[in-house]
Amino acid sequence: MKKLTLLISLFIFFTFASAQAQTLSSKLQVAFNKFSADEQLKYGSASFTVLNSGNGELIFGGNQNTGLAPASTLKTITSATALALLGEDFTYKTEIFYSGAIENGILNGDIIISGSGDPTLGSARWKTSTKESVLNQVLFALQKAGIQSVNGKIIADDSAWDTQSLPIGWIWQDIGNYYGAGTSALSWGENQLELIFSPGKTIGSAVKISNGEVYPFLDIKNELTAGGIGSGDDVYAYSAPYTSTIYLRGTYGIDLKKKIGLSLPDPALAMAYDVLAFLQKSNIKVLDFTTSRILGQKNGDKKSLLTTIISPPLKEIIYWFNQKSINLYGEQLLRTLGSKFGKSASTVDGIKVLRKFWEDKGIDQETLNIGDGSGLSPADRVTTLTMAKVLSFAQKQPWYPTYLESLPLNNNLKMKSGTIADVLAYAGYSKVDGQSPVCFSIIINNYKGSTTAMRQKIFNLLNQLK
Repeated sequence: MKKLTLLISLFIFFTFASAQAQTLSSKLQVAFNKFSADEQLKYGSASFTVLNSGNGELIFGGNQNTGLAPASTLKTITSATALALLGEDFTYKTEIFYSGAIENGILNGDIIISGSGDPTLGSARWKTSTKESVLNQVLFALQKAGIQSVNGKIIADDSAWDTQSLPIGWIWQDIGNYYGAGTSALSWGENQLELIFSPGKTIGSAVKISNGEVYPFLDIKNELTAGGIGSGDDVYAYSAPYTSTIYLRGTYGIDLKKKIGLSLPDPALAMAYDVLAFLQKSNIKVLDFTTSRILGQKNGDKKSLLTTIISPPLKEIIYWFNQKSINLYGEQLLRTLGSKFGKSASTVDGIKVLRKFWEDKGIDQETLNIGDGSGLSPADRVTTLTMAKVLSFAQKQPWYPTYLESLPLNNNLKMKSGTIADVLAYAGYSKVDGQSPVCFSIIINNYKGSTTAMRQKIFNLLNQLK
């Protein structure tokens, strides 16, 4: 009798769940048809997938197998891959060495800073990773070793990774700006520098750089002019990895009071300069100059370890990666995957590792046609079905609480947004009527008109999942 009662209960439960899914599916079909017919999508493409995140069953699919540019929603896939392969507690190590010998407080040799890809080194997001904290750790290590002066150089060693610091496919207009910062085995301050501007009082007048982190190896060509009141920030920086010249073009509103972030062409060299300046300020003389691997400096074989700087754990890196959509973190993580599980610490090998991991989970590699780990490349193509499958997989993993916490709250839904030119996308989780868990991915490409209006229409569609 108990077995019969249990069978009847299960039958009623699954019948109700199935009916509920069918009702939701019908609602979504009507809403998606209306959405797709909107004038803003007359020449655009829309893809929308909703899965039962518990069992992975398809609740709704609209053009779910069409590959589209995902923008920053790609970060949901990169972060899930990193958590699955590296683990929540994975950390990076940056090692500080000296070469030569110490005699009477004088180091007859070099200070060598050797990176392994830590994207947080010098970041202000953690107390232990700030520039001040890192520089003090270096200083204390030298003092503990009895080093009072350095008869040698400060060498920035980023040789653990090759010099292909940018993914192939990133556009020229992006790579000079903070969000287009390139990768480095020895990153520093999220590989960006901030400038403060003083605009003229009239439209078209010159804009001066009033303050900021300007390194002596950089030559900034300032071609900015003042924009009108309310015109805001239309500043673009143009530079390339390992070059010294940065061009600033565009307008800066005459009423604007905002720091502008640029990408650092050589972050390793910037760190070496900061270490040099800090040591000299702390009365430790460095008799030679700073240099880096890219400038032809080769390290000797005999090195002695001074100290090791440990990054925050991956679970905390993932939090900021998704919350603030830090492109650099995605590219550093991708290269780390290539280093740990592929042939090399390259973007290409990192992508191979990522695609193979998801292929082993039943996802066709052709639905993950990507060229980076952050989604900044307009050439990336991902299907919403694949992205939703990744989200469904993540919900069953022990690291899911970390993953879910990393997703921002948008429109009262835990979801990652994505925005590049003519692209809007969202991917995340919801509970229909506060009960049935679902995961979803929606990607819009080549819409026309107002981004604000398009975003609100997407939110109206996603409101069906609440």
